[in-house]
Amino acid sequence: MSSESIAFIGTGVMGRSMASHLMDAGYSVAVYNRTRSKAEELLEKGALWRDSPAAAAEDASVVITIVGYPEDVAETYLGDKGVFSTLPKGGLAIDMTTSKPKLAELLWERGRELGISVMDAPVSGGDLGAREARLSIMVGGDEEAFFRAKPLFEIMGGIVVHQGEAGAGQKTKMCNQIAIAGGMIGLAESLSYAKKAGLRPETVLQSIQSGAAGSWSMTNLVPRAFRDDYAPGFFVKHFLKDLKIALESADELKLDLPGTELAARLYEKLVSLGFEDLGTQALFRNYEELL
Repeated sequence: MSSESIAFIGTGVMGRSMASHLMDAGYSVAVYNRTRSKAEELLEKGALWRDSPAAAAEDASVVITIVGYPEDVAETYLGDKGVFSTLPKGGLAIDMTTSKPKLAELLWERGRELGISVMDAPVSGGDLGAREARLSIMVGGDEEAFFRAKPLFEIMGGIVVHQGEAGAGQKTKMCNQIAIAGGMIGLAESLSYAKKAGLRPETVLQSIQSGAAGSWSMTNLVPRAFRDDYAPGFFVKHFLKDLKIALESADELKLDLPGTELAARLYEKLVSLGFEDLGTQALFRNYEELL
């Protein structure tokens, strides 16, 4: 059994699998989620329930969070019942939510004042990557804290890279989401063209997925769309949140990202149609309508 005791906050599509891997590795894990039913699987496995982020952090040496939006991250750490109100000095806080780089920097600074190491470590790989412990984990924060956290990261992910100082993990995740956004538009247009040209998209996929056009999204998400499977490996609403963060950050850098702006408009349209809780592959289902 490891000497680290872990509080895991956020047991949704991704967090549930990530916390489960830590338990399988022998860590003691206490959990908190706003909706307790989403933590039941972990509780049945032996996780301990806590009633708030503060209660979860009180007896922990490491707190890991993966929640929905930047405002949720801020409340989880800085609120009256937040992690920083109880996590002991010398503790390690790791936010794995995709959030704002500036918020990551603020949390790091607040942690330094409290004697707590804070890292931003967003992930990529979706529900499948979380279940199979193959996530790519992009880490920002102090090097000493990174080496302390690395054994935990390696249990949850397959690729773990320390990108630099606080906020660097979130900035790297923005690079990831920007690339995905352009790729998803390309996939939707490619397969819409195939259908209009009288081809069978399924057989087109067989020809192009192993060539230069191939990608993780093509291999994993397009077959789901062909089966009318729009279950969320990653929610439309969360992807739109990420794109808005990327555009806000780009604006601060005085950088123009027209492709990302287009993707944000298309996903905003999906939300307006009531598809915010579907997976990002829902773009394929509605692409012709969205145009």
